[in-house]
Amino acid sequence: MKTLFVTPIFQSRLSDQIKPGDLEAACLSIAEDDEAGQNWCEAEGFPGYTSYASLTDLPWRFPIFEAVKGELDKLVAAFAEKLQLDLDGRPLELEDIWINILPEGGIHTAHIHPHSVISGTTYVAMPEGTSALKLEDPRHAMMMAAPPRRKDAPEELQPFVYIRPEVGDVVMWESYLRHEVPMNMTEDDRISVSFNYKWS
Repeated sequence: MKTLFVTPIFQSRLSDQIKPGDLEAACLSIAEDDEAGQNWCEAEGFPGYTSYASLTDLPWRFPIFEAVKGELDKLVAAFAEKLQLDLDGRPLELEDIWINILPEGGIHTAHIHPHSVISGTTYVAMPEGTSALKLEDPRHAMMMAAPPRRKDAPEELQPFVYIRPEVGDVVMWESYLRHEVPMNMTEDDRISVSFNYKWS
């Protein structure tokens, strides 16, 4: 039997030079001051806070985000190499980077990141018992008449896989992969910084 059309997931960590507490403080400071982002979240019914629709210059606002970008650039280049992408001498570039703060009851429904090549998240605050990252088999929608997988099937054959990152982890995937964050059932905020890389 062959294994074809794999869906690679790249997992690494930020360096020790980026202190989780400093990154968390920067996220909370920006969230507190970003009235446009707060208004967007309220208008769209988004629980908690995201800077996705309001701020495009996080690396300029705080040096720690510039340091995060520098590390992500290297990790994305390494992932692109593992994917054997033929970039024709044009590197992947950061297109978007944004903060997500999910309070108790917060959820981020299933979605993809169109127009990007690689997407991912680095984890800033992960309270014990908070939501994992849920990844969906990209063929799932085409399997309308297929029976379910056995519960003890290997991870690579499951229709959904949950990854439980730790603070400081970086998880990346190709942007076509549907993913979601189930409801945060803890009393504390789940904080992450997500990103998209494009090929220009």
